[in-house]
Amino acid sequence: MKLSEIKDILPTLENVEFQLENGTFVPEHFHVTEVGQINKKFIDCGGVIRNEKSVDFQLWNANDYEHRLKPGKLLSIIKLSEEKLGIEDSEIEVEYQSDTIGKYDLAFNGKTFVLKNKATTCLANDACGIPSEKQKKNLTELTVNQNASCTPGGGCC
Repeated sequence: MKLSEIKDILPTLENVEFQLENGTFVPEHFHVTEVGQINKKFIDCGGVIRNEKSVDFQLWNANDYEHRLKPGKLLSIIKLSEEKLGIEDSEIEVEYQSDTIGKYDLAFNGKTFVLKNKATTCLANDACGIPSEKQKKNLTELTVNQNASCTPGGGCC
């Protein structure tokens, strides 16, 4: 989800709710402690220099049970970040504490924002020598060569 998308969704909501893909909700007394832009410049294993930009939201589970982040407040935080930091309309990455700081993509299911699990991958498959995954087949799909097969009493076993 891009920053422009969340800005369009927030005015339509009564509450801001975040949920993990497994259905667990982020406690309703969370705080958004950071909104920023991350610029990542790196080289992949194939030697290609890459640049990525993302908008970073950091969620913090505060022990502040008296306050709830409302959509208008989050929208004002986003607008302030755009104004003061020059944040661009990039994909949003959410940081949220589990066993360690987890990084998630963001989606919307019509009611809540969903923290989508991220996974690592090779960006240079053609250059790093990892073979592509073989196609799996059921044994029943294999053709049998009658000339190469054994028969009972044929002496091939």
